[in-house]
Amino acid sequence: MNKMEKATFGAGCFWHVEDDFRKVNGVTSTTVGYMGGRLKNPTYEDVCTDKTGHVEVVQVEYDPSKVSYEDLLNLFWGNHDPTTPNRQGPDEGTQYRSAIFFHNAEQEKLAKASKEKLQESGKYRKPIVTEIAPASEFWRAEEYHQQYYEKCGIAPMRSIKHL
Repeated sequence: MNKMEKATFGAGCFWHVEDDFRKVNGVTSTTVGYMGGRLKNPTYEDVCTDKTGHVEVVQVEYDPSKVSYEDLLNLFWGNHDPTTPNRQGPDEGTQYRSAIFFHNAEQEKLAKASKEKLQESGKYRKPIVTEIAPASEFWRAEEYHQQYYEKCGIAPMRSIKHL
């Protein structure tokens, strides 16, 4: 059996982000939660105060023999606006900031290189504001947030580019 790896991304509302990654061949599980803040064991209500410093994130477990970290980064970059600080669409607050939380030195290197390459590509006129930081403690969000679209029978509100 192949060794699974973890990747953690924040790109706005975690419902959208989780739905995007769940559809990728090689992703074995996704979990939504909070990372990067000061409060231990935060609730959704805590994070929504915009005072905890946490980001709404999806933690992705994947099989690197089926999907590469670079592929996951490409999906991340392609499915949100990394130039809007603390906002994605109608969602506003620090919990919606663009963030990549790396789990090892290789992920850090790849994340920074992909950010630089995208900035230099000229795709965006504004600077990319995505935070790249070491993964800290992951706090699982409440159960009703997990696989939200599937539980509620709601289709995602945006079209995305899948791998």
